Amino acid sequence: MSRPLPVRLVDAAMDRSLVLGYTTIGLAVRRALPGWPADPLPRSLEGRHVLVTGASSGLGIATVAGVAGLGATVHMLVRDEAKGAAVADRLRDAQPGVALHLWRCDVADLDDVRRFAADFVAAVPELHAVVHNAGVMPPSRTESPQGLELSMAVHLVGPVVMTEALLPSLAGGRVVLVSSGGMYGQPLRADDPGYTTGDYAPATAYARSKRWQVEMAPLLGARWTDLTVATMHPGWADTPGVRESLPTFRRITRPVLRDDAQGADTSVWLTAVEPAPATGLFWHDRAARPTYLLPTTRASDADRTKAWAWLTEAASLP
Repeated sequence: MSRPLPVRLVDAAMDRSLVLGYTTIGLAVRRALPGWPADPLPRSLEGRHVLVTGASSGLGIATVAGVAGLGATVHMLVRDEAKGAAVADRLRDAQPGVALHLWRCDVADLDDVRRFAADFVAAVPELHAVVHNAGVMPPSRTESPQGLELSMAVHLVGPVVMTEALLPSLAGGRVVLVSSGGMYGQPLRADDPGYTTGDYAPATAYARSKRWQVEMAPLLGARWTDLTVATMHPGWADTPGVRESLPTFRRITRPVLRDDAQGADTSVWLTAVEPAPATGLFWHDRAARPTYLLPTTRASDADRTKAWAWLTEAASLP
């Protein structure tokens, strides 16, 4: 259903205002406006397998619950197996009959990612979708086992390596990268992917890595021609990361922060909607969004080319 022009204008105004668009207010208003995309059909993922990373907290749990509620067999990828098992037990109690399988992997460690993906492909020959939800915001600059800045390792390089290794099972499937609206405030720092210059700031490192996700998505879509690649942002959600790393922001915005299910809504929708959406786009509240709000953050073709060269080397892409 195409949305009338006045509806599109209201939606765009909320999106640019941030406070209206990213909070519970934006989601409630958009749901009430004509043209809100329909929910996926009940049991629309029945018989399909979906992999969710970072599945033991926040948006990850909500994403698992959402796709499991649509009938998917859900593979929960976690770093802490005990924590993941406790979450899986709670979800089984809440949704009797759901099919959940637990896998362990440290997404920051590319060797571990390749080990996991080889085991997964051997066990699951057909994967409908992978939702790359795992996230970090270390308080000080930290490196992965391969020497990558940790935010870039977990949010970009690890997911790319994992997806590449999952291609034998994922053919024709979907890849959803959970990004952040915070990326709007950052340019593509193709000159400093390791955040080695200037004073390190956790929120800036996080937002930079999310900008990289969005900028690389069209190029990844061109590489993985039979996949649908989507980036999305959940709005302002009351996640564990926000509670732990952004306490002042949370204190100010808490009355209008989204809950985990509201934040995960578009990830679940992108996984299940038919037909599959166009590849390489950036989504929020079930609509494709612009990738720039500020002219100072707009990347040049040279920036993207340089960034892509770094990513292909870091991920050892052939």
